[in-house]
Amino acid sequence: MTEIHGKYADFEGLREQAIALRREGLSRRQIRDRLYVDNNDILNRLLEGEPPPEWTKRPNAKDDLREKARELRLQGMTYDQIQVELGCSKSSISLWVRDLPKPERRDPSEQAKLASRKRWEHELAIRDVARQKTKQEAFDQIGQLSDRELLIAGVTLYWAEGGKDKPYARRESLKFINSDPNVIKLYLRWLDLLQVPRDRLRFAVSIHESADVPAAQQFWAELAGVSPSTFRKPNLKRHNPKTVRKNTGEAYRGCLTVYVTQSAELYRRVEGAWYGIVGAALSPDHQNRT
Repeated sequence: MTEIHGKYADFEGLREQAIALRREGLSRRQIRDRLYVDNNDILNRLLEGEPPPEWTKRPNAKDDLREKARELRLQGMTYDQIQVELGCSKSSISLWVRDLPKPERRDPSEQAKLASRKRWEHELAIRDVARQKTKQEAFDQIGQLSDRELLIAGVTLYWAEGGKDKPYARRESLKFINSDPNVIKLYLRWLDLLQVPRDRLRFAVSIHESADVPAAQQFWAELAGVSPSTFRKPNLKRHNPKTVRKNTGEAYRGCLTVYVTQSAELYRRVEGAWYGIVGAALSPDHQNRT
């Protein structure tokens, strides 16, 4: 701290003059020139606790940062922590918050935890950018689908998720159930490709008994482009008190089952196409194709 002597010896008298000038609306520079104070530390002490006049608070692009910096300082953050949070210089931070009390020194282990958290948040942000880049590249690589490609994709999707005929239970009909709206959209688009009219489709929702069943039916009906009145009775899943459910909230809409009536012949075609895909993929000649 600068020692007060010489022309600053009558500090209290000088402080009264400085505060009076401040309250008249003078800026720091004007007060400094009026009182011949050429030491910033002395000037800070003379004006300590005295707010600046409104006209000196000119709005600028950094006003939001300034307010955020002051808020973080009052929360107990150091200059380094505020700099990491806001990305501005420590000199600016010092200027913005110098009138605020210094935060209590944190326990070194707590500071280390905070620093580690910031580094991890930064790392997660970098990973997320890389993740989104990979997804976008894969999206762009697909491009447009031909009818044949859509046919193969739909057959594969059905054989993975749809109902299948068993030797012990003859079920040669198309029945598909899924909770992913995009999967349902793709399946319906595939049925369009197979020229299955919508009036041959029947729908039913499978959902937990505590959920909003009418809202779920409305959601799936809008997605499928049909009326909720065409839906069959919902399949309600009873509550198991031993189970902790995670599929809750407004986003939970259960699963949609799509039935195709009079579809025995179509089912046989799908099954035949599936084994055709398998045979082509496993063919020794497949390895030599370009």
